[in-house]
Amino acid sequence: MTDLTTLLEVGGPVAALGGGAAYARAKHPGVYWSTFGLPISTARLLSSYGSVMEACGLTVAPSRLRMLAVKATTRREVRPVPPRRGIIRPTSTGLRLRLRLAPGQEPADVAASAERLRHAWGVHAVYVTTVKPGVVELRLVGFDVLRQVRMPRKVDAGFLQVPVALREDAMPFIRDYRTVPHQLTLGATLSGKSMYLRHLIAGLAPQPVALVGIDCKRGVELAPFASRLSALATEPHQAAELLPVLVKEMEDRYDLIKARQGIAPDTPAEEITSDFWGLPEYERPVPVVLFVDEVAEIFLVATRKDEERRDEMVTQLIRLAQLGRAAGIYLEVCGQRFGAELGKGATMLRAQLTGRVCHRVNDEASAKMALGDIAPEAVSAACAIAPERPGLAVAGDTSGGWSRIRTPYLSLGEAAETCRETAHLVPDLPALKPFRPDVPVRPVETPGPAVRPRPVTD
Repeated sequence: MTDLTTLLEVGGPVAALGGGAAYARAKHPGVYWSTFGLPISTARLLSSYGSVMEACGLTVAPSRLRMLAVKATTRREVRPVPPRRGIIRPTSTGLRLRLRLAPGQEPADVAASAERLRHAWGVHAVYVTTVKPGVVELRLVGFDVLRQVRMPRKVDAGFLQVPVALREDAMPFIRDYRTVPHQLTLGATLSGKSMYLRHLIAGLAPQPVALVGIDCKRGVELAPFASRLSALATEPHQAAELLPVLVKEMEDRYDLIKARQGIAPDTPAEEITSDFWGLPEYERPVPVVLFVDEVAEIFLVATRKDEERRDEMVTQLIRLAQLGRAAGIYLEVCGQRFGAELGKGATMLRAQLTGRVCHRVNDEASAKMALGDIAPEAVSAACAIAPERPGLAVAGDTSGGWSRIRTPYLSLGEAAETCRETAHLVPDLPALKPFRPDVPVRPVETPGPAVRPRPVTD
C-alpha cells in the first residue's frame, strides 16, 4: 500500500508535466521550445554529432598526421573526421552553429543532407547558408514559425526597407526598394494580399517618401490610407490622368540629373546610366512608391475607345518600370492574375518587375505567371498553400532564390491610424496636388446639453 501511494504521488506531477508539455507544444510552440525542445535538441546534437555526420556522408578520411598520432597513442580504429563544429548558439526559435568544411567538401553537400539532419536532431527544419569560403552556418528551426507569426523585436531596417513578413527560417523578410525596385504581388481573394499591402504602407508611412495609389476598385483598398497618400486614383480615367503626371515627374528628375552632371540637355533619358541617389541630399527629390491594386482593372476594356486609353496607361506603366528606378520611382503591382491574356503589354510589364510574391492562387497557371520565369521549382510550393493559412506566400526574385513567408496580422484600423499619425510627412510635390485625396475630418465628440427631467402630467 505504501509503494502504491508513493507511485501515485510521483506519477501525478509527472503526468501533469507531460500534459503541460503537450499543451504547450500544440498551443504555444515558442514556450515549448524554450522549456523542453531546446535542451532536448541540444543534447541530441552533442551526443550524436559524429555518428550523424558519418551517416550523412559528411565525414572525410583523417590526415596522415592524425592517423599516426592515433596509432602511436592508442590502438583504436581510426575513424573518419566530421566537419569541425563551432559554438552552439540558442535562439528563441531554434539553434545556430557553424561548421568548418573538411578539404574536398562544399556547402551543397551539407544542404543535401538537411532533411536527414532535421530528423536526427528532432527539429522542424534545417537551413544551410554560406558564411565564407569553407564555413557554413546551420540554422535549426525548432517549430513551425509560420503557424503563429511573431516578428523579431529588433529588425535592422533602413531607409526604403520594410520588414513585412517572416520567412520560414525565422528570419524577417524585408522589402528593400533599393535592391528590388519593382515587385509583382499575386493572390486570390482572402489569400492575404491586402494584409501584405497594409504592412508595406504602414512601414513606409513614417519614412520621407511619397506614396501614390491607383485603386480602380473605387478605392476600397487604398482609401483608408488617404491621409498619407500624395495622390490616389480610384477610377480608370483618373489613372489615365495620373500616370502621365508621374512620367513627367520622372522626366523632370532625369533633367535634374543631367543638369547636375553636365550632360547635354538633348541626351535621351535611356542613355543615362546614373541615378538620382548620386545627387546631393539638398537637391535630391523624395522617392515615390506607386501602389497599383488590382492591375487587371487597368487592362480590361469594354469599348474600342477604352482600348486607346488602356494602351496609353500600359505604355506609361512600362516606361515607369523601365526607367523609374534611376529617378527614385518604384512600383508595387498587385492583382489576382497577371498574364498575357490581359492584353498587349502585360508580359513586357511583368518582365520589368524584379520581385515576385505569390499568395494562394486559384490555379497553377497563375502561380506560373508569378514564379515560373524566375524559380520554376517554387510553383509547386505556391500551389500547395492551404486556404486555412491566409498571408502565407512564396517570395522570389530574378536571382532564382525563393522562400516561404507569412505576413502577421495587422488590422485595417491600426494601419489607417499609422497613416493619420504620419500625415504631416506627406511631401510637397506640386505636380501631384490635383490628385491629393480628400481626407474626411474626424468628428469631434462634444458633450451635449444637459437634459433636464420634465414632470409627468396627465
